[in-house]
Amino acid sequence: MIKLVDVRDTPLSVDETLAAVAAPGVGGTAVFIGTVRDNDHARAVHGLSYSAHPTAHQRLRAVMEKVAADHPVLGLAAVHRVGDLRVGDTAVIVAAAGAHRDEAFTACRRLIDDLKAHVPLWKHQTFTDGGDEWVGAC
Repeated sequence: MIKLVDVRDTPLSVDETLAAVAAPGVGGTAVFIGTVRDNDHARAVHGLSYSAHPTAHQRLRAVMEKVAADHPVLGLAAVHRVGDLRVGDTAVIVAAAGAHRDEAFTACRRLIDDLKAHVPLWKHQTFTDGGDEWVGAC
């Protein structure tokens, strides 16, 4: 059921992610796209950089295996970007495809939530006021 899993330093593609989970039996596909926003906790964001532990790819696959085992999906995809990103850039895309919309929505939500909770990725935000902060995804 895992069709695409990656942690990469190149721009992410929604088209690639959708194509990965497409199949004749799919009746619904849910997608979550996380983008770099221009503010966080009332502070203006200049940009950010994601770093990944060397096991991030393996941990992401393990998260996806658990989601696939717990939900009747026909396909799962997850890609996360690392490196320097600007406001508006895509940081993460996850997709779940199922025979029906409910399975797709439920699995997609679980996939992004578990990715953020269990995959070792860290975000270093820089703010327009000169400050910065590290945010751990897990």
